[in-house]
Amino acid sequence: MWRELSGAEPEINVIHAGLECGVIGDRIAGMEMISLGPTIRDPHSPRERVSLGSVGRTYDFLVKLLARLAQG
Repeated sequence: MWRELSGAEPEINVIHAGLECGVIGDRIAGMEMISLGPTIRDPHSPRERVSLGSVGRTYDFLVKLLARLAQG
C-alpha cells in the first residue's frame, strides 16, 4: 500500500528502541506488529527534530490504511 501512495519502496529498518511493540509483544505471544512514524533525527537529544513533510505522509498513510482495513 505504501508503494501505491508514495510511488516509492518502503524503508524497512530494524532498530533498538523502547517502543510499545515490545511491551505488547511480551503480553500477546505470536502477535505480528510493526511500528511506523515520521522521520525523526537525533531523538531524545537537544537537537531532536521531525521532518514536517514526513508527518503529513504518515498521517495520510494511516488514514488510508485504516479505511482499507475497515473494508475487510
